[in-house]
Amino acid sequence: MVDQKHSRMNARHASIDPGLLDIAELAESDIAQTFEVMDALAEWQEASRLLAKISARYMRLNETDMRAIRVIMRAQQRGEIVTPKDVSHDVGISSASTTKLVDRLVDGGHLTRTEHPSDRRTTQIRVTESTRRSARATVGRQHSRRFAAAAAMTPSERDILIRFFRAMIRADAPHRDLLNASDEAEQ
Repeated sequence: MVDQKHSRMNARHASIDPGLLDIAELAESDIAQTFEVMDALAEWQEASRLLAKISARYMRLNETDMRAIRVIMRAQQRGEIVTPKDVSHDVGISSASTTKLVDRLVDGGHLTRTEHPSDRRTTQIRVTESTRRSARATVGRQHSRRFAAAAAMTPSERDILIRFFRAMIRADAPHRDLLNASDEAEQ
């Protein structure tokens, strides 16, 4: 068992590119614990992806449909009027794709489309009550469990997590080289 653990640790050490990260100053225990953090984060991301996939399948929707419904539901909770342009912007899809998405979700009984109360050039989009209930029963329940997990921690533990997640956001921000390559690939 100790040999297996040592072998795994050596494999992990070998996976670190010394040109990108210098771990020479870190103790073995710090390296091992850092890998545990990364493993736990990867497991949580996978669990979150699986839940999203199962929720979408339960509601018979794709990922973009689910994002649109979440955007619309949040806006409705704030008392805001949602238009197709809002969905296009918040979901990050073209206006043509938004039209198809809204048509599909209206036909599927997930959204209603009505006259905008103050702008005759557009429509107002709302999530139907049955879809709101389904989303609440699946995604809403999951968010409540996540909130409860965070609420069960001490304030100092939550501060540590906040710093960690914000550091991860900064770490995952696309590097300039990646952005330039992405722009070139689109052209």
